[in-house]
Amino acid sequence: MSDFSMNVDADGVAMITWDTQGKSMNVMNEQGFLDLDKMIDQVLSDDAIKGAVITSGKKGSFAGGMDLNIIAKMKDMAGDNPAKGLFDGIMDIHHLLRKIERAGMDAKTNKGGKPIAAALPGTALGIGLELPLACHRIFCADNPKAKIGLPEIKVGIFPGAGGTTRVSRMLGAMAAAPILLEGKMLDPKKAKSSGLIHEVVDDPVAAAREWVLSEPKIVKPWDEKGWKMPGGAPYHPAGFMTFVGASAMVNGNTMGVYPAAKALLSAVYEGAMVPFDTAVKIEARWFTNVLMNPSSSAMIRSLFINKEALDKGAVRPAGVPDQSVKKVGVMGAGMMGAGIALVSAMAGIDVVLIDQKQEAADKGKAYAADYFDKGISRKKITPEKKDENLARINATTDYAALEGCDLIIEAVFEDPGVKAEVTKNVLKVVGDDCIFATNTSTLPISELAKASDKPDQFIGIHFFSPVQSMMLVEIIKGAETGDRATAKALDYVRQIRKTPIVVNDARFFYCNRCIIPYINEGIRMVKEGVEPALIENAARMVGMPLGPLQLVDETSIDLGAKIAKATKAAMGDAYPDGEVDEVIFWMFDEGRLGRKSNAGFYNYDEKGKRQGLWEGLAAKYPVADEQPDLIEVQHRLLMIQSLEAVRALEEDVLMDIREGDVGAILAWGFAPWSGGPLSWLDMIGADYAVERTAELTERYGDRFATPQLLKDLADGSETFYSRFQPAIAAE
Repeated sequence: MSDFSMNVDADGVAMITWDTQGKSMNVMNEQGFLDLDKMIDQVLSDDAIKGAVITSGKKGSFAGGMDLNIIAKMKDMAGDNPAKGLFDGIMDIHHLLRKIERAGMDAKTNKGGKPIAAALPGTALGIGLELPLACHRIFCADNPKAKIGLPEIKVGIFPGAGGTTRVSRMLGAMAAAPILLEGKMLDPKKAKSSGLIHEVVDDPVAAAREWVLSEPKIVKPWDEKGWKMPGGAPYHPAGFMTFVGASAMVNGNTMGVYPAAKALLSAVYEGAMVPFDTAVKIEARWFTNVLMNPSSSAMIRSLFINKEALDKGAVRPAGVPDQSVKKVGVMGAGMMGAGIALVSAMAGIDVVLIDQKQEAADKGKAYAADYFDKGISRKKITPEKKDENLARINATTDYAALEGCDLIIEAVFEDPGVKAEVTKNVLKVVGDDCIFATNTSTLPISELAKASDKPDQFIGIHFFSPVQSMMLVEIIKGAETGDRATAKALDYVRQIRKTPIVVNDARFFYCNRCIIPYINEGIRMVKEGVEPALIENAARMVGMPLGPLQLVDETSIDLGAKIAKATKAAMGDAYPDGEVDEVIFWMFDEGRLGRKSNAGFYNYDEKGKRQGLWEGLAAKYPVADEQPDLIEVQHRLLMIQSLEAVRALEEDVLMDIREGDVGAILAWGFAPWSGGPLSWLDMIGADYAVERTAELTERYGDRFATPQLLKDLADGSETFYSRFQPAIAAE
């Protein structure tokens, strides 16, 4: 059955309805393009049809985008020439959308043609907006929850079905930048005020139909003689300044490691100087260039395909019934506990927020109130919604209020004794089926579970701070954690609209296991005499959002000292980070605790704004006369993280490579252009990775020792994805 259907009414208006079978939101596939093409041909060839309205059969949305497997098919069908296959396939899409846009008009006079309107019930993303942009007028329902935009840049590509060319010509390069280069999502009213859509109405289908029958002018501005690009073309004085600024902005923000942003800007720049039909060919060539870059494939795989699979429960234990949370108890109303209470209430879950003193519990609830007040000031939430959400949070000191909770999340001080006491007190009150979760970033779950008489119902849920902003939650299974506890944790994380990964218990779990070596490597380099600015800029230039020194300032140096002491006590003579401790403990003794004290590896002003690296570092650890090259520093910083990811996989801490890559990007921002640490190793190749780690081991020590798994992949000419996820590797 086709995803598109067409009916012609008595007045000669063809209603084309898009309704993807088996999906809650429309997604464009190969057959959909073919079916729509035939319907457009019928509209244009049948004299009884006066025009058409393209709409959706889905309530509240038009379309969510493209089925990315189409791109994979284009590559595969081209055999030895995948670039040609991609370019030809993309141009087929352009021909269809251009057919809609020209609608049978005479090529020379622009006369004739039939009006084609788009009627959007709500959300229109990616191809779901590029198709309407080819229509002659866009009507959208007054649906404040709808999102209108082109988010492709966020997964490593750019709008390649005419969106880049049409939006830049509609709005001008400067106004188009937030939509194209940032993937900004707009509600219908903002989309209209920006010029992205034409009308916001109560009944878009009726309004579109009426417009079609009004015999409107349908020629697009860029098809008329004398058209000029809004804001100026590249060699217009104003346009020249726009493109110079845009180029600087793109390179400043991406550091040159994200190919899609540069390619998008090139498509706009080059396309602005030629006729429209040539411009879309240029767009298609740059889009093909990006798709052929391994970075885009890795980003699509990790940030779209893999993330979506994890969001939908790809690693959820089979056979366990729904474990959605109805009432959650949060133990500890500090910043972490308050954040957990906030996101839980926003998800419609009743919350009991407990602290030792009522004042502290009330402060935790006030944290949520302040968050909602900021949302009200930005018109993101209504006062009524604030009151509704706050009413779900019961801030108290009374453990009896926990009765009826089906999930407890303990977020008290990082001390095993304190956590054990809270665990025992809670278990006296809650029902036998209640799942108990501890929020910890370092303490072993299996040890903490000893405080419970039901270790199968005990699990770790590691949130990242600030809870409301961070998209990842790390779920940690203890030695005796059962499937129902795992399913409960997964279902809860999905309820609060975050992405979960599930790992087995081990020191630092997965995320901190990789983050801490990154920070430590940066600190080691400071002690070696590497210029701190080189360390920080090398990290940012390879795609890390924060350099290691800035990251330790953000997380606090006293926390680093505390973790170091605890780790050394646990590991004894095997402890490997004595050189790092020397620097950290010296900073601690100097009172430079990071951003929170307005003094760390960086200087800060009285408002906490970073002012530059602290000059006192050079006095204690002089900068060496001879500095390593940029690539050497970058390889040390990326490889130290990636090797820990491999070891976590070897040791069965990490159970699914998808979680390794998605978790790395969402938790600490591992170079998103690479698709994650395991994707990066696949990208550079196991052979080269083995060779490089051998060199780094010789120069810097056994922390760079090559894991056996990496050697095995090199020997077998394999990749991580070809061995562990062959179906995904083939996409």
